[in-house]
Amino acid sequence: MAHNQFELLRQRRFAPFFLTQALGAFNDNVYRQAIIGLLGFLAVGASTMTTYASLAPAVFILPFFLFSSVAGQIAEKYEKSRLIRAVNLFGIAVMALAAAGFLMKNLPLLMVALFLTGVHATLFGPVKYSILPAVLKPEELTGGNGLVEMGTSVAILLGMLAGGGIYASGHASAPMIAAGAVLGLAVAGYLVSRSIPVAEANAPELRIRFNPFPESIAMLRMARKQLAVRNAILGVSWFWFVGTVLTSQLPAYAELHLGGARLYLFALALFSIGTGIGSVLCEKLSARTVEIGLVPVGAFGITAFLLDLYFARTGTVPATDLPLREFLSQPGGLRIAIALAGVGLSAGIFVVPLFALIQSRTPKAELSRVIAAMNIQNSVFIVVAALGSLGLQRAFDWSTPKLVLALAIANALVMIWILSIVPEFAMRFLSWVLVRTLYRLRAHGIEHVPDEGPAIIVCNHVSYMDALILAAAIPRPVRFVMYYRIFEIPVMRWIFRSAKAIPIAGSKEDPALMQRAFDAIDAALADGELVAIFPEGALTKDGGIAPFKSGIAKVLARRPVPVVPMALRGMWSSMWSRRDGRLGRMRLPRRVRAHVEVIAAPPVSPTEATVASLEAQVRALRGAAA
Repeated sequence: MAHNQFELLRQRRFAPFFLTQALGAFNDNVYRQAIIGLLGFLAVGASTMTTYASLAPAVFILPFFLFSSVAGQIAEKYEKSRLIRAVNLFGIAVMALAAAGFLMKNLPLLMVALFLTGVHATLFGPVKYSILPAVLKPEELTGGNGLVEMGTSVAILLGMLAGGGIYASGHASAPMIAAGAVLGLAVAGYLVSRSIPVAEANAPELRIRFNPFPESIAMLRMARKQLAVRNAILGVSWFWFVGTVLTSQLPAYAELHLGGARLYLFALALFSIGTGIGSVLCEKLSARTVEIGLVPVGAFGITAFLLDLYFARTGTVPATDLPLREFLSQPGGLRIAIALAGVGLSAGIFVVPLFALIQSRTPKAELSRVIAAMNIQNSVFIVVAALGSLGLQRAFDWSTPKLVLALAIANALVMIWILSIVPEFAMRFLSWVLVRTLYRLRAHGIEHVPDEGPAIIVCNHVSYMDALILAAAIPRPVRFVMYYRIFEIPVMRWIFRSAKAIPIAGSKEDPALMQRAFDAIDAALADGELVAIFPEGALTKDGGIAPFKSGIAKVLARRPVPVVPMALRGMWSSMWSRRDGRLGRMRLPRRVRAHVEVIAAPPVSPTEATVASLEAQVRALRGAAA
């Protein structure tokens, strides 16, 4: 049965939360853009405009440094739907203050409300991302995060358009409209949040500590415990760095290189819509798993499209104040539009798997605090991006295209560095390319794989690619037990080693290696991991299923855990099987991108799992499709 992530928008467990966070992002940007509109409405001087432009971002982001540590602890300790409603009630109070500022045309009051808007965003951030694993299944995490990022990107764009449009007419009632809009949207967000279902607290026994500095340091250390999570957070922060540099340059870029300031919103729309499309594409590209192999794909796309944006037009625009259609018909116009959308598309593909990885790999009792630590780090990267780009332009007199070129090179270097220190990212990328290039993978019953805790997967063994196929279908990381000779195949060895596969040998070949393998399996299960075993002990020679060996019984006797029977279909025609004789003989498969199926049955309790019963279940799953 085909799955569609947009079905989540019709389900109560997700839809009210999605709408609540989208309304919040929309309202924040209506408010900030309306302040700019008010300044123009009041015809303030250039110095006041400059002061606001410099001060407003700092006022909004300061709460992330001051209160993220407390926000993370609160999100960890309390039930999430109740907390979201409380945060939205606070948002109503903030927007009531903002409404008074608009009606009184009082800029200092609006700046106070802007600071409190930052406090609201700080409180909402940890619960925004920590609630998703509580309401979504592991195979839905990528799709759910994609929808959230898409909704946020579009809401920001629409909020800027709506906020700017309030004062565009210059009508005397504009301040009243702005006041009513921000307060009404805050009330609407609270009313929608009342429909969010209960999501239990991650750590209700947690004692909240209010000193922000030591707690911030403790949370940053907590976020660094797992190498993959630490570098996923680094990747998310880099996403904000790239986005901040690019979007901060768009107004000047539109003025000098697109032909007019009015094309700024067109450029921003291309980037925002591209990010939304890339975000929702992730579920399809990942086949509903947490596929961090997409991260290098997105990183490569960001660099490639930034380079194309630079080369599309390095000088000033040949004509100004052109209508959109004429701009696109100018030399480089369409290329610029495609490059801006491509950067956004790649950014969405880049960041969504990182969010899903952080949510799936972080212990539940620590997730909100890890998200809070990520928000602190994101804020640092945003500030460095804003000040750094400004400093480079003033110190070296760089034009926006030169800054874009520098950003493209920096993005490539940062991604090479991340891939070098976390081989799992590169390994998953290579396996993703191999699986998606050679096969059309369909998974059935994968929801039977436990969302958490230890379990064993048993499956028939057909080809060298079996482990990669199963890893692409199962949303959780899997430790594969494999024959040591397959483990040592060049190129594949690096993939298997990065995936922490467990090599094993027969008792007559290498009894010491066999014992180390059983010890490693038991340690992995003790740590709550998934372990996959091919009980036949070798690749099939005739396409059938050989009798299962007794190793699975030894594992269960030592560590009783649930067992999930699985079967592969369609792999016998693979170029990596023994179908045509000697193993390893290079040949093309009978069909390009042949259909391959992975079928899973419900878990079997350890007391009922015998070698014979598991073999019978795998044979039944495989069925007649030899």
